[in-house]
Amino acid sequence: MSQPKKDAPARSDAVRNRERILCVAMAELTERPDAPLSTIARKAGVGQGTFYRNFPNREALVLEIYRYEMQQVAEAAAELLRTRAPAAALREWMDRLARFAMTKAGLADAIRLVTSAPGSPDKPGPAPVTEAAGTLLRANEEAGTIRPGITPDDFFLAIAGLWQLDPQEEWQPRAARLLDLVMDGLRAGAPGR
Repeated sequence: MSQPKKDAPARSDAVRNRERILCVAMAELTERPDAPLSTIARKAGVGQGTFYRNFPNREALVLEIYRYEMQQVAEAAAELLRTRAPAAALREWMDRLARFAMTKAGLADAIRLVTSAPGSPDKPGPAPVTEAAGTLLRANEEAGTIRPGITPDDFFLAIAGLWQLDPQEEWQPRAARLLDLVMDGLRAGAPGR
């Protein structure tokens, strides 16, 4: 009986170490795509062995950050739908998506570095975020708050202007205006209006 209790803290320590590495790496690689892995390990407060057990190479680390961040944005959709009306959930999720896009602009350079060489792993697809958008759109369609038939592809094409904003400038007001326009467009022709 005592063996599982010993393993549980070890596993939770390992999870905390991994999450700390990911958090530090997100900040470091967003600021400097070629940040040394030794710097990330040191700032995360873990030894090289712990670091490399979790992430055997730069590619594994960068791709895991990307997957992790996309999963966080995707999971926010379900939480927002549990706590807000569908239209409010969709609009707030759009803001979170904008923050993800803008704060991870530097990380995009790191992703390009690790996926551009011959034989490199592919960049993970946006499936979790696309599914989350679909869930939010369906909830809004069922509530009559947006026009019927909007697909996740339609939605991402409509908000594509986000990726034209410069994250080094004051992007928040421009993103908010763009997302308000998109929301107005989604509402046009909604049965509940």
